[in-house]
Amino acid sequence: MADEKAPEQVAASPVPSSGLAVAVSDPVQNPGLAPHRKRVTDKDPVAMARAVRTVYTLFYLSAAASIWAIAAYLIFPIESGLVSDIRRNNLFIGLGIATALLAIGIGAIHWSKAVMADTEYIEERHSTRGSENTRSAAVQVFADANEESGFGRRTMVRNSLFVALAASVLPGITLFRGLAPHSSPENPNAGDPVYLLKHTMWEEGMRLAHDPTGKPIRAADLTLGSAVHVIPESLATLAHHDGYLEEKAKAIVLLMRLLPEQLNEAEERKDWSYDGIVAYSKVCTHVGCPVALYEQQTHHLLCPCHQSQFDVTNAAAVIFGPAARPLPQLPITVDDEGYLIARSDFNEPVGPSFWERH
Repeated sequence: MADEKAPEQVAASPVPSSGLAVAVSDPVQNPGLAPHRKRVTDKDPVAMARAVRTVYTLFYLSAAASIWAIAAYLIFPIESGLVSDIRRNNLFIGLGIATALLAIGIGAIHWSKAVMADTEYIEERHSTRGSENTRSAAVQVFADANEESGFGRRTMVRNSLFVALAASVLPGITLFRGLAPHSSPENPNAGDPVYLLKHTMWEEGMRLAHDPTGKPIRAADLTLGSAVHVIPESLATLAHHDGYLEEKAKAIVLLMRLLPEQLNEAEERKDWSYDGIVAYSKVCTHVGCPVALYEQQTHHLLCPCHQSQFDVTNAAAVIFGPAARPLPQLPITVDDEGYLIARSDFNEPVGPSFWERH
């Protein structure tokens, strides 16, 4: 008949298992657990105390070696660029790190073998082995794929594939090296993140302008409860190939107007606002997301990425979320024509907090 299987197909077809619980005439006898043999530390309290001391001594040695690695980084600097200095730096830092990791490993093993409870447990398991037909069919699938692709016998193709795959990651590694900024005689501060984030396009007398049009903003045009996205007026004239996006990412500001009596300003910041109008960096101090959500009734700024919240009435202090510090405030005033202008640049670096921020 047409639906009959060929003999070889029948032989390769998996045979359904009859189940896990199979009664056989000669079952394997359970040998049981061998009698428990106590360790020396189980029988001798002095040996146990000695083992415990050995373990924590190794762990303390690891901590000391880690501290030494940090100290070696400071004691043997590599700024000179001399090969001898680099060798000493690598040697002593490497010895510290290696000793720290080795001591942890030895201590953990000794802890588990000599101190931790030494009790045998039984975990019941059932057979999960497939039938012989299923196993043979799986092996045949791989054999057929190897034969059809020629992977096993076409050594030049196979080896060239390995070379191509290994080489494909090298450009990515090379590009990562170029992500870090580097200082140069022409631009000595290019590699200093503190300088780059502390200095933006804002300067004394720079007008505040709408983003992205660059139209200057008059104080009289701002209504209570308003929130305006602001850029320096001169940014609109900057071309993209001259760093437009980089400068905007640092200088972007959110401008809000409240009642003057709603602002809780420190004495040294009394002149940083104008008639209830305040300006804060739009870049979140957590990881740099745009703080673009303003609650008009509570006067809270919200970061949509990780839910940090800042209180505009209290110098943009952090009231919720992972941000580590308030948003930097841009000191503002008005010029003779009533346009809002900056009194100076930000007094602190903008953007995420990091170890070198001051």
